[in-house]
Amino acid sequence: MSLQQAPPSRVFVELVPWADRGQENSLVSDRGTLPSLPRPLPSPQSQTTTREVHVSGTAEVSAGPDRAQVVVQVSSTKEAVAEAKKSVNRRLDYITQSLQQHGLQAENITVTKDFRRVENAYHMEAEVCITFTEFGKMQNICNFLVEKLDSSVVISPPQFYHTPGSVETLRRKACLVAVENAWRKAQEVCNLVGQTIGKPLLIKEEETREWEGQIDDHQSSRLSSSLTVQQKIKSATIHAASKVFITFEVKGKEKKKKHL
Repeated sequence: MSLQQAPPSRVFVELVPWADRGQENSLVSDRGTLPSLPRPLPSPQSQTTTREVHVSGTAEVSAGPDRAQVVVQVSSTKEAVAEAKKSVNRRLDYITQSLQQHGLQAENITVTKDFRRVENAYHMEAEVCITFTEFGKMQNICNFLVEKLDSSVVISPPQFYHTPGSVETLRRKACLVAVENAWRKAQEVCNLVGQTIGKPLLIKEEETREWEGQIDDHQSSRLSSSLTVQQKIKSATIHAASKVFITFEVKGKEKKKKHL
């Protein structure tokens, strides 16, 4: 008597997360359909939306020039070569010695000489380029040279300017002050609604501006050589502005624990 062959059977299984291990043995036989297994619900923490406060902050800072340059010109025209050189060198020596006596370093003094023939005479011209970091000292030295030297020595008006490092420092300062203003604004808003400011989630500098000078229109129309020293310093002053956008996390105020 031959045994009747049993039909082949099929088994379905679904792997579920370890959190649902109670259903890990759920199997169904053939001709059946696999029931949809419940998925793990998200934790309460994952459903919590981060509370945020969005603020903007602006700042404007300025800095006056940190360098000034003055050029002293000495010239002489003589029929003899030696006489022209002697006249210029004598005054050059006096100028450089006076600068050193007033405390100027050699690296801030540059001397150039030019010698050429003019018709039947020889013309020698020298320039002393002086860089100052102290504007009060600059005025004292210029006044001293005008008083001691004759009209053949020409002293140029001071030219004020900024070193590249000072301009970059001013840009950073504007951005940092804008961020600080935005942080203070966000802190005041959170305190007003009974919350606590958290960590910054986004910091973005949206706008930067730079401009030079801030003098009146009637002054700007005048020749620069006719401006006073203070007007030139004001004209050479650089202004920098920055606008930032910051997103801060908002936290609830912590309840103080009562000590028994």
